Amino acid sequence: MLALAGCGERKEAPTPAAPQKAPAVAVAAAADINAGKALAERSCKACHGLDGKGAGPGIPHLAAQRERYLFASLMEYKQGKRHHSGLRELATKMTDADMRNIAAYYAAQPPVVAAAAVKHTSPLDEGKKLAQACTKCHGEDGNAKTPGTPTLAGQQPAYLVAAIHEYHRGDRAIGTMQSMMSDSQRLELESLALYYSTQAPVKRAAPKRGDPAAGEALSTACGGCHGAHGVSRDAQTPSLAGQDFDYLVKATKAYWTTRKNWGMQRYVAGLSEKDVDDIVAFYTTQAPRASEQRPTPTQELAAKCDRCHDDETNLSMAAPRMKGQDKDYLIMALRSYRDDTSRESSTMHRMSFPYSNAMIESVASWYASQPAGK
Repeated sequence: MLALAGCGERKEAPTPAAPQKAPAVAVAAAADINAGKALAERSCKACHGLDGKGAGPGIPHLAAQRERYLFASLMEYKQGKRHHSGLRELATKMTDADMRNIAAYYAAQPPVVAAAAVKHTSPLDEGKKLAQACTKCHGEDGNAKTPGTPTLAGQQPAYLVAAIHEYHRGDRAIGTMQSMMSDSQRLELESLALYYSTQAPVKRAAPKRGDPAAGEALSTACGGCHGAHGVSRDAQTPSLAGQDFDYLVKATKAYWTTRKNWGMQRYVAGLSEKDVDDIVAFYTTQAPRASEQRPTPTQELAAKCDRCHDDETNLSMAAPRMKGQDKDYLIMALRSYRDDTSRESSTMHRMSFPYSNAMIESVASWYASQPAGK
């Protein structure tokens, strides 16, 4: 979630020689609200209502939305920059004047008042709650004290999600994990993984067997994926520094028999029992660190987003208002930008690309929980 921090760094624009009229005023002056209402009655009412309230989850509210944004959105559907078959067909039949009129009509409607309050969810808080079921084996903060149990504190979150899915599928044959995680949802897994990734892992004492010095020489190939001294910088690859010795030995040897990974299987095939012990001893004694800093609170991220999306002093901005918007629609839109699928915006794609589904859920729920303004 730190990715959006850069969005807040904005250079001051030079002071213009004379006040400039906002483009939105020109659009409003040329619009016919009554004609827009007639078009909305005919073409938009079924989904967006005549009052601009989305008819169901995933359908955006248009009431009190920025007129400039609504017009730009319709143009993007018409030009194929947004991909929705129904809206594309409608937009291609409209003239520019039609789109201005509809935009002006919906922009003039009062904000939608939510029927029920939307609960804002924080992935870190949700993850901490879920982690309570894991403390018996993995420790209060993810630092396992039982030999043979992996430490989760500081681990790469994407790797943790992938590992839990392997338990789901039975690729990792540990009955306890399969039974505990079988009913978990993707958002829960991401929240749990994010929580553990922000916890500080502790450095371990040297194990009773294995030669860390010999292991360091043998670990050269490992560092290419798992990072220098076992601290991974790849979200999909686990950190090994400070990991439990017995667990890491067992996990490594499993590639000789049951675990499937072509690269790991190829590498460990040439290792002896002593080689494995030495390599693991080296990684166990390395200083670990958390893969993620504590994420910026959602409200702080939203404050940066508001500079484009809810800054009412910048009338030339074509970005939409998001406060009070339908949560499911916001989730869908953010995922579209992140995955670069049905919406074209290089800026939004860059900002949302690092977002997990849990992060997107948090941002969307916060905006949906705020009263809509105008």
